[in-house]
Amino acid sequence: MNTDIQNLFKDKVMGHPAGLFVLFFTEMWERFSFYGMRVLLVNFLTMAAIGYNPGWEWTAANAGALFGTYAGLLYLTPILGGIIADKLTGYRWAVVIGALIMTLGHASMALETEASLYVGLALLVIGTGFFKPNITSIISEMYKKNPEKKDGAYTIFYMGVNAGAFFGMMLCGYLAERVGWSWGFGLAGIFMLLGTLQFWLSKNLFGKIGAKPSKVHEVELPQNINEKSTQEDIEEPEEKENPFTILDKILIVITSIIGLGYLINDPLSKIGNIDLFPYEAFGLSGQIVTVLIGLLLFLVLVIRRISRYTKIVRDRMIAFVIFAFFTVFFWLSFEQGASSLILFARDNVDRVLSGDAAIIYNIVNILLTVVPLAIITYVLFLLWKKTFKTIPGSNIVLAICFLGMWGLVGWMLNRDLSTTAYDVSYKAIEVQSTDEEGNKTVDYIPVTEDTNIETGVTVVDRVTSISEPKDFEVGSTIKIINKNNEGTIFGYLNEEKVAFAKENAIAQDRDSGIVEATVTEIKDNQVEITVSWFSILNSFFIIAFASFFSRWWDSKYNPSAAVKYALGLIVMAIGFGLLAYGSYGITAGVKVSMIWLIFAYLFHTLGELCLSPVGLSYVSKLVPARMIALMFGMWYLAIAIGNKLAAVVGGQIENITEQYSLSTFFLIFTVVPTVAGLLILALNPVLKRLMHGVR
Repeated sequence: MNTDIQNLFKDKVMGHPAGLFVLFFTEMWERFSFYGMRVLLVNFLTMAAIGYNPGWEWTAANAGALFGTYAGLLYLTPILGGIIADKLTGYRWAVVIGALIMTLGHASMALETEASLYVGLALLVIGTGFFKPNITSIISEMYKKNPEKKDGAYTIFYMGVNAGAFFGMMLCGYLAERVGWSWGFGLAGIFMLLGTLQFWLSKNLFGKIGAKPSKVHEVELPQNINEKSTQEDIEEPEEKENPFTILDKILIVITSIIGLGYLINDPLSKIGNIDLFPYEAFGLSGQIVTVLIGLLLFLVLVIRRISRYTKIVRDRMIAFVIFAFFTVFFWLSFEQGASSLILFARDNVDRVLSGDAAIIYNIVNILLTVVPLAIITYVLFLLWKKTFKTIPGSNIVLAICFLGMWGLVGWMLNRDLSTTAYDVSYKAIEVQSTDEEGNKTVDYIPVTEDTNIETGVTVVDRVTSISEPKDFEVGSTIKIINKNNEGTIFGYLNEEKVAFAKENAIAQDRDSGIVEATVTEIKDNQVEITVSWFSILNSFFIIAFASFFSRWWDSKYNPSAAVKYALGLIVMAIGFGLLAYGSYGITAGVKVSMIWLIFAYLFHTLGELCLSPVGLSYVSKLVPARMIALMFGMWYLAIAIGNKLAAVVGGQIENITEQYSLSTFFLIFTVVPTVAGLLILALNPVLKRLMHGVR
């Protein structure tokens, strides 16, 4: 009698069961929506409230506090979601429940009110908790009897992850920046909903796989860590049970409450001026003191648990804790890509290309977009041929998704190619000032429709460039408005946008920012790159270099875990070093070449490929089976702390730049990971001894 797993392996696509590609597309649309929203959030929150595409004009610190809490919770709720799926819902229902909740979250964010933003983020956190751990559990169950094909399956699956991230950031970001924020947030929700629908309609393909809760929670152990494999293992006495004591459980509850309290209190105290820890001690705020107490209690918990194991197991767990500690420093720096690097790309990078550079960009952008989309569409075609009779509804929904994708890509590329660049002149008030060091600076404040020009001020003509898919003649009078927070990029306002800008200004009782300008020259081959475009480079570089690193790790030159960590930290730090060098000595109004940001993303990705895949595998290699649940939780806690710290420190970009310099800000993320990398490299001999033969 054939089982569901055997039936799955009958209809193959590219050597794997068709069900894998259903999961591939499900994860792709989820990542599309997640990264599409992620690339917008901090940009939207900090964008000027008066401008071409108004945001909420939050400080970077407040935006970082909120985003950091959101990002931190995303790595904690999956622990609970996995338990619920195991005990109650099963994997498939958990995926559907999570996807539907996330769809509601995206829809809520598209409303662009403060209440809907908080509700939307909360729903995304809850939905991710259900979705994230359980879709991979379905893959694990599918390949239980074909373990030799599992590595290839996960490779294909994670290509879906990167494809979704790539297109989500590109299309949601483009739509949000060119049309409006709600369009970007809304697009993320639409594809999340369609992805959920195609997964649910494919249930006939999976039979009972993932449908019922497992009676016994099975944990994958890639290297069979409990088998006696080394001489030290053979000599080590059988491991005694180490049940959680009452004190252990109390410490888990207390530290969890403190951690959750901090994550909630940080944005609440900064944005809402409501402090859950309204006290001071030793000259420190109540929040900091409470967090320090929580970390101390958590350290006590870990030491108590580890100390009750025998030597080899204890040593291996100490090694794991060291790896988890250095993981915090990696994500602290790497996740600047979601906060400070977004603001840097928007306000400090020269994103306008002209002449041959613009032509090259358009060609590269077309290839970057069309080639991957064509490849993934071909995968859909193969899936359609194999499974249309079995799951026609799922295939039709996927086809609708791809028709929508091709339509959006065609619209985006056509808009860029049909965009014309113009030089326009406008009136500005010249303001001269002297800084503390006696250096004289000159600022130019655009004269808007609401500006009252006082007697004695100097009004001069200024020239700027705009790029729009519009046809203007030299001498035409048009309305323009600021497009970024620095007032260095302007956009054209049609009648509808003029009316909206005036209504927005009246609602806020502020100057409308509308500037009257005259077209002075028609230019060709100029393009303004969106802020979100730079974020897709991480996914592109992962796809480009992942196979190289995979072959490296499988070769005889495969370095030790500590060396991989050191490489990851130091290579990533090089990327920030390039940004520090590129931004050294720049003054207000001067832009950094985008080449520095492109190379930074390259080195960040190379660092990620060195370190990121190593972590989770060492949980199963170094930790005894009965401790895996807690240690997986600890690993995700380390990533959550890193993400939270990344957003909090990244939120200080404005303050550090104002007090010191932009270069100083990036030097922080050059020095800290470099020092961390050198430290773990120095610990390599110690870690090897602690790991007792585990590689």
